[in-house]
Amino acid sequence: MSELEGDVEGAGAGEARDLLVELVSTPSVTGEEGAAASALQAFFEGHDREVWIDDAGNVRAPADDGVLLTSHIDTVPGDIPVGLEERPAEDVAFGGSRTTDDDTVTVLTGRGSVDAKGCLAAMAVVAARTGASFLGVTGEEVDSRGSRHVVAEREGSPDAVINGEPSGWEGITLGYRGLLAGTYVATSESGHSSRPENNAIQDALDWWERVDAEFSHDEWVPVFDRVTTKPVDVDGGISEDGLSVEVTMDVQLRVPPEYTTDEIREIADGYLENGTVHWHDRVEPVMMSARTPVARAFRGAIRGEGGEPHLLRKTGTSDMNVFAREWDCPMATYGPGDSDLDHAPDERLPLAEYHRAITVLTDAAADLAEGDAT
Repeated sequence: MSELEGDVEGAGAGEARDLLVELVSTPSVTGEEGAAASALQAFFEGHDREVWIDDAGNVRAPADDGVLLTSHIDTVPGDIPVGLEERPAEDVAFGGSRTTDDDTVTVLTGRGSVDAKGCLAAMAVVAARTGASFLGVTGEEVDSRGSRHVVAEREGSPDAVINGEPSGWEGITLGYRGLLAGTYVATSESGHSSRPENNAIQDALDWWERVDAEFSHDEWVPVFDRVTTKPVDVDGGISEDGLSVEVTMDVQLRVPPEYTTDEIREIADGYLENGTVHWHDRVEPVMMSARTPVARAFRGAIRGEGGEPHLLRKTGTSDMNVFAREWDCPMATYGPGDSDLDHAPDERLPLAEYHRAITVLTDAAADLAEGDAT
C-alpha cells in the first residue's frame, strides 16, 4: 500500500453521501461560500487532517502533494429544492454510461449538485481516503478569485492536479478555451437623428460587426477551435446634459489554444475607429496532452470500472486555466454529472454515478502516488 492510499475505508459510502447532501443543502452563491467552507473544514477535522480557511475563503487541507484534488465551492444563483428522489433509470441523465442495472435510480436535486458540489464532495472524500492534498476554492463562477489567490501565494507547484468539474464518470477533460472580456466606451456629439453621421452607438455596433466578421468560421470547424464573440451588455443614449451620445458595451471573446489573449486583443483593437476598449479580464486557454501521467491514470481507472474513457475539450473556462498558466505540472479535470445540467433549473446528480466517480478518483490518485501511470 502506498503512502497516499492510506485507509480507503476512511470515508465510506454513507459518509460520502452525507457530505454531498450537506454541501448541496448549504447555499454558496459566489461571494457567500462561508457556510459551505465551514462544512468542508469540519469534514477534514473529523478525519484528523490539518485544514484551514485562507484569506480568500478557500478551504486548504495540504498533505501528500503527489496529487492535488481541487474543485470550487461556489455556485450560480438559483433556488432549486434539495432532495433525494427515486426516478426511473431510463429518465435519468448520466454523465457517462449507466452505472446501475436497477430500474430506479436515486438522484439528488439542488443547485450545485452537478456544478460542482458533486465534484467537490468527491474530491474531499478521496482526499480523506487517500491522504492527497485538497483545495476547495471560491469565486470560480465569476472571477476565479480563489484559485488566483492560491497560485499567487503558493511556492512551487504540486506534482499533479485533478480539477473537479462535471465530465461524467467516463470523461476526462484535457482542454478549455480562454476568455478575453472588455468594455467598449465611446462618446459622440448629440444631433438630430436624421443626420447621416454615425453616433457613438453606431460606432460601437460597427466595431463589433467587424470583430465578429474577422472570427467567422465555417460550420464544420469545431466550436472548441473557434474564436467566438458575444456582446453581453449594452447601455447607450443621450447624456444627462443632452450634449452627447454615450455608449458602453461589454463584450467577451472565447479563445482557443491556437491563440493567446494578447493576440486576440491586438486583432480586436485593430478594428477600432472610434471609442476605446478597457480589457479587464484575461484567461489563457489550456490544452493538456493525452499522454500525461494524469490522463493515463484516469484511463486505467475508468477501464478498471468497466467504462470507456472519453477525452473531452470544453468550450468554456475553469480554474484549470488558472492553474495551468502558473503551475508546470500535468493536470486534468474530472467529476460526476452531466455537464448539460450545469446552471440548469433541474440540476440533479445520480448517486450511483457519484459513487462510481469516487472509485475512479481513488484509483487514479493512488496510481499517481505510486507512479504506476508514469
